[in-house]
Formats: sequence, C-alpha cells, structure tokens
Amino acid sequence: MKTIAIEAFGPAENLKLVTLDKPTIKDNQVLIETYAFSINPVDWKRREGYMGGDFPMVLGGDVAGVIVEVGADVTDLKVGDRVFANAARTYAEYVRARAEVTSIIPDTISFEEAASIPLAGQTAWESLVDKGKIKEGDDVLIHAGAGGVGSLAIQLAKHFGAYVSTTASKSNEEFVISLGADHFIDYKTEAFEEKVKDYDLVLDTIGGDTLEKSYSVLKKGGRLVSLVQEPAEEKLREHGIEGIQFSMKPTGARLKELTTLLAENKLVPVVTEEYPFTVEGVREAHKQSQSGHTRGKLVIKAK
Repeated sequence: MKTIAIEAFGPAENLKLVTLDKPTIKDNQVLIETYAFSINPVDWKRREGYMGGDFPMVLGGDVAGVIVEVGADVTDLKVGDRVFANAARTYAEYVRARAEVTSIIPDTISFEEAASIPLAGQTAWESLVDKGKIKEGDDVLIHAGAGGVGSLAIQLAKHFGAYVSTTASKSNEEFVISLGADHFIDYKTEAFEEKVKDYDLVLDTIGGDTLEKSYSVLKKGGRLVSLVQEPAEEKLREHGIEGIQFSMKPTGARLKELTTLLAENKLVPVVTEEYPFTVEGVREAHKQSQSGHTRGKLVIKAK
C-alpha cells in the first residue's frame, strides 16, 4: 500500500513514498481505508528524532475514512461505516485502529473535518476536563488560542461555562472571538501577565517564557496544565498552585463526548488548509506546522 514515511531523522525532505504491506488487525481493531488524516506538531518532532523509534517510521496520530474490515470482537462498528479514530501510522492508504477509539462521523461533518478532531480534540479535553478540572464560572487562560489544540480548547471551555481569555496574534483576534473567547490578548504587543490575574486555570501549549509568566496569573489553588514542559515544583509551591505536564492518552469515552458535541454543532472543526496525499503535500504541511503560525488544523486529503 502507498505510505509516506521516513527512513532517517531529519528535515521534511526526509519524508518519502514507501510501499508497505496492508496492516492486519486484531480482534478488537478495525481496518480503515484512509480518506483524510491530520498533521500535528508531534509528527515533525518525531520526524526530527525527539522521540526515537525504528525505521521505516510512519507518522500520524488520527485518521478519517471508511471501515473495510472489522475484528471478531467488534460489535458496534461495521464495514462501510464512515469513521474517525485515534490511531498510529496514519500516513497510509489503510490504517488499523482500536475499535474503542473509533467513532462514527456525524452526517454533517466531512472526512477532512473529522480527521482534524481526534488527537487535538482529546488533548484539549484531557487538558481542561481531566487534568484542569474545569467547572462553570472558572476563569481560564488558553495560550495560542488560534492553534489546533487552542481553537478546540476555547470552544470546550465555553461549553463548560468558563470565562475564556486567550493569547494570539492580532490577525487572529476576530477568529478566536468567533470561537467564543471573551478576552483577546495580542501576545506580540501585550503582556498577558499584566492583563489577567486570579485565574482558575491556564492551558500552556508553548512553554519557556510563557510558562514562566503563567504562574503569577493563577489564584491560590489554581491549576497550570502544560502540554510541552514540566512546571517547576518550587514555582508551584511559591504561588500555591497545582501544575502538571502530560501526554494525551486517548479514550473511547472522550471520543464519544467529542462526537456528540460535533453532532450537536457545539464543537466546530477548524481546518485551515488541505494538502494532497503526496510526498510534496505532506512535506509542505510539515513545514507549515513547524512554522508555529498555523490557524486551526492542517489536513491531508487522501480521497
């Protein structure tokens, strides 16, 4: 089958067309014919060697398509279903996924839109709900609200009844407001730590100076959730707050919640750009993702 993979760590040019065997599935899995998959920052980080691994390495963390085979233990999905899933090795014509983290795509959602949700959506949900313990009336600061995780996190935070401030560039002000943000902060010209204080929750997707300046905006007992950097214990004690860094682990329950919100139009996918399922297309998508200036999600259209 057609696959795009790397055989050595390095730049986007290392992505190559490779022919591999179609995956075989276990009893608890389904085989999906790929219609679309998304590009996530973790992809280029793996490509550059930050996480190790064996070659040929097929990247990717989520997929949308049509089921062509179901495992013996799978009872709630069938051949022909339009689905999206959290899965690995998704830069391929066929992808296997655990049935538990595979869900039917709502009728109003395209394959491309569906492909943008599983990894970023589960990350946003786990950040805010499972780790952040968000509740109605919370004041929440979401860094990089125009990005893939941020754009979904804003919507989820509003769904749970929070007041949302977010940082983004001036060109994205109207965009993040349209997603539901109550307070926009231009990260290039404004110091967010001077604009907000006594907040209940901060979602950090950037790290570095952004993380360092985030401790002070939280109230006693507040929560700092970072996707990229472990908060410093001494800083947490100094400010009387909780902090955590985590790597998302997908669950079926979370994907079901996201599917319901999509079906009810309470969560809107944000696909900024679609690229063809070619070496050139995937390379360009990687470069755009790595630029750090992407609004919403980048999706590869396979069919």
